[in-house]
Amino acid sequence: QGVETVEGDLTEPDSFAAALEGVTGLHLITFGGPYFAPLETGPRILELAGRPGVRRVTVLHGGGPSLLEDAVRAGDLDWTVLMPVEFMGNAREWADGIRDTGEVREPFTDRLSAMVHEGDIGAVAAVALTEEGHAGQEYVLTGPEVLTLQDKIDALAAAGGTPIRLVELTEEEALAQWRAAGLAEDVIGFLVEAYGNTPEVGRTISGTVEKVTGRPARTFASWAAENAALFGRGTARGAA
Repeated sequence: QGVETVEGDLTEPDSFAAALEGVTGLHLITFGGPYFAPLETGPRILELAGRPGVRRVTVLHGGGPSLLEDAVRAGDLDWTVLMPVEFMGNAREWADGIRDTGEVREPFTDRLSAMVHEGDIGAVAAVALTEEGHAGQEYVLTGPEVLTLQDKIDALAAAGGTPIRLVELTEEEALAQWRAAGLAEDVIGFLVEAYGNTPEVGRTISGTVEKVTGRPARTFASWAAENAALFGRGTARGAA
C-alpha cells in the first residue's frame, strides 16, 4: 500500500521523465535490451534526474565497467554502487529440469558461492536511497553462508519435500546445453569463467547486508521455502 508504479523504458528515458517529479532517490541498472546489452542512456537519465531534485542514486553493478555507472560516478548525485555476487534467484533456471526429471544438470559441481537473496539487494538499496552515510560507497553483497552446489540442491529438495539428483556435466556437455538453450557466446564465456573459476569475492561472506540493514542476510533455505512451488514435481506449467 502507498506504492505507486509507473511504466517506463531505461533505453528511452523521456518515457519516465514525469515519474521523477517529487522523487529523491533513484535505483538504476546498467543494461537495457536483450542479452544484457549495455545501457547507453545514462547521461540523459542523470540529466532528467537532476531536474526534479533526485539527491541519491544506487547502481546495480553489472560485473564490469559500464557507461551508466561511469556517468553516475562522475555526476553530482550521492551515489552508492551495489555489487552483489550470485543471485539466489538464478536457481530458477533449474525449475524445468527438477519438475520434469528430478535432476539438476550442471558443470563444475565443486564450485562455491556466497549467493545473495535478491530481496536483500533491494533492502540495501532502500537504505542507501533513504538514509545518510552511504554516498561514495561500493557495497559487496552476499548471503550469510558459503554454499556448494549440493548444498543448494539439498535446500531445494527439503523445501519441496522431493529428492533432487545432481548430475555433473563435463564442460563440453555444458557448452552444448547452453548453446541449445540459445545463450549468446559472450554469456556462455562468462558462465564458464564464473562457475569454473569463481573469484574469491564470489565465495567470501561480506556481512554488508547486516551492517547496512541491521538484520542478518537471508539464507538460501529461506529463498527455497519462498519459491518451493516453482520446483514441484508433476506441476503442469500453465495449469490453473
